[in-house]
Amino acid sequence: MLALNFQSELHEKLLVERKKNYTVRLGDISNIYLENSVVWITVGKKYAPKRKLYSAFLDRVKVKRFAELTKDDLAHQNPDLKSVEELIALFEQIYQKNLTEDDLVTVIGFSEVTGD
Repeated sequence: MLALNFQSELHEKLLVERKKNYTVRLGDISNIYLENSVVWITVGKKYAPKRKLYSAFLDRVKVKRFAELTKDDLAHQNPDLKSVEELIALFEQIYQKNLTEDDLVTVIGFSEVTGD
């Protein structure tokens, strides 16, 4: 099964509280994370053990350019982000590469799978 992993402690807190149900990922990864599929939501640093929080259904997988992201997309990614430029700067730190508003991202909306 595929996993959507989150490394940030802020994201872990939001996920545990069920306040985060979107993620923005660099590049077009729509061929990996398919709409209407089920994944694990996990937390943990790169190359370290991961902890499964819950299973989730991928309700929406949409490829956009940074410039096309909405305030809603940004708020669901990180409530502290106020602009696309801030997200680009954050991603440049994470990925150690220069990015522009024309670069592609994948917006993934998910919901927890409950029950048996």
